[in-house]
Amino acid sequence: MELFAQTLLNGVLMAGVYALVATGLALSLGVVGIVNFAHGEFLMLGAYLSYLLFAFRGVDPLLSLGLAFLAAFLVGALTYHGLIRPVLKAPELNQMLLTFGLSVFLQNLALLLFGADTRVVAPPYQAATLALGPFFLGAVPLGAFLLSLALLLLLQAFLTRSRLGLAVRAVAQNRVAPGLLGIEAEAVYLLAFGLSAALAGVAGVMLSVMLYASPTVGFLFTLKSFAIVALAGLGNLKGVIPAALVLALAEALVSTYVPGGGGLVEAVFFLVLFLALVGRAWRAA
Repeated sequence: MELFAQTLLNGVLMAGVYALVATGLALSLGVVGIVNFAHGEFLMLGAYLSYLLFAFRGVDPLLSLGLAFLAAFLVGALTYHGLIRPVLKAPELNQMLLTFGLSVFLQNLALLLFGADTRVVAPPYQAATLALGPFFLGAVPLGAFLLSLALLLLLQAFLTRSRLGLAVRAVAQNRVAPGLLGIEAEAVYLLAFGLSAALAGVAGVMLSVMLYASPTVGFLFTLKSFAIVALAGLGNLKGVIPAALVLALAEALVSTYVPGGGGLVEAVFFLVLFLALVGRAWRAA
């Protein structure tokens, strides 16, 4: 019973990072209306930024979080302005091919710059654990969970209590009417896309300590985020956290209880995505 509870606890902690990355994807999909296959590469940017600052300047990852947020936001805003905006009215297939091509380009660029070896940020507290009765919590996963939760709460407050956040929600619900009220849709699109990239960049810093930085780490989390967004409902920010919990708990249970589960865990999101799409098809029938 203790093993089961510990497994669930580990899954809950991982769900925080999943929700943070998937919320960024849901934000760009729900507001801008584009399927961004390069979303994970903003995560990769944050992971490598954390590694470079730690390896060459000794900067603690906690201090890298703000820099990663700003850097990813800037790169996301430039990406929107230079690549996404020109294809907003193009067929969806063209948009998806563009973002997929951007993903491949950024992965190969990282491969040329850093090589294929994984890089890990190892601050002194990386292996620290906290005892909670019979259970043990990794200090880094716990910190990542709390930080992810705080960022998601701040995002929710921004979207519901600020005029700019309400403008973002208005554009997400109707792309024509807000313009009649003086809301500049282009500025909202740029803000939403930049925020989606920034959330992924912050998650990348966390993952550089929890897992590693590599040219392909972002692609894996893009796939997991698509599974979460499909389970939550396209563009549904409120459903992202429960969906992230479902995926993280499923992965934790498979890893612990299924023979050879360590090798199967990265395929769990395919099953989650399949069941989400089948369920959606049944409800639509």
